[in-house]
Amino acid sequence: MSGIDISTATMAYQSQAPQALAPKGASLREMNKQAQDFEAFFLSQALQPMFENIEPEGPFGGGPGNDIWKSMQVDEYGKALAKSGGIGIADAVMKQLLIAQEGMSQ
Repeated sequence: MSGIDISTATMAYQSQAPQALAPKGASLREMNKQAQDFEAFFLSQALQPMFENIEPEGPFGGGPGNDIWKSMQVDEYGKALAKSGGIGIADAVMKQLLIAQEGMSQ
C-alpha cells in the first residue's frame, strides 16, 4: 500500500494557480466552491489507497466496471467529506484565494 503525498495532490491540481481559480471579481460563493472542490479532490486522493485492496464479493461483485465504479465512489466520499466540513484544507485554500484576489485588485 502506498502512502499519500500532499505534494502529489497539490501538483496534480497545480495547473490551476490561485490566480486562475479566483479571477478578478469572483464572488465569495465561487471561491468557496473552488476551495471545497480542491479539498474534495485531495481527500479522494488520500482515500484511494484505502480502497485499493478491497475485492468484490458474491455473484454481483467484480466485472469490467468495478474499478471505474470504485474510483467514482471514492470521489463521492471525498466530496461528501469536504461538504460536511472536511479537514480544514478548504479554509486554507479560501484564505489564499482571497489574498490572490486582493493582490490582483491593487
